[in-house]
Amino acid sequence: MSDVQTSPSRSSPARARLLAVADDLFYGDGITATGIDRLIAEAQVTKATFYKQYGSKDALILEYIGDRDRQVREALSALLTAHPEPAAVLAAVIDAVVSDTARPDFRGDPFLNAAAEFASPTHPVRIAIARHRDWFTGFLEDRFRELGHPRPGAAADEFSLLRDGAVCGSYAGDAVAATSAFERAAHRLLDA
Repeated sequence: MSDVQTSPSRSSPARARLLAVADDLFYGDGITATGIDRLIAEAQVTKATFYKQYGSKDALILEYIGDRDRQVREALSALLTAHPEPAAVLAAVIDAVVSDTARPDFRGDPFLNAAAEFASPTHPVRIAIARHRDWFTGFLEDRFRELGHPRPGAAADEFSLLRDGAVCGSYAGDAVAATSAFERAAHRLLDA
């Protein structure tokens, strides 16, 4: 599975500021609601610098999605290192989901939020999100396979769907109820 593709990295302080500001604004306020002028003002760069670094808002959006993908992969890699047993890794993922939804700035899943803003499944943002979700489901499937689950692919799909429900339910409704239901159902999958 290939990684999410982003624009070529041209590291600079201005580029890093733009990405950091985009991450905050895209996640907090939404991608389409965040205009280029606001990004430029909050990153304290010129319009010329923005276009030199990214060329377009679409390129920045793709880098945002790619950076979020990288963060998830690094976090799950760290869980694998910290918890060599597959059941412990999956339990740590459950704990991480519950912990994530309890953050005061929690606004749901950044990938699901972005997918909701781009209707066409052929849009580059949706393609990048699909790659990320395929990778995540593959990560889960590998853990369930290592655990000896009789249907690791189905278990990974169910776990992923449970996680999606927990993050959406936590953001839109009662976080305690959503994460409690997620924990019960996810642990039943681990015990199967």
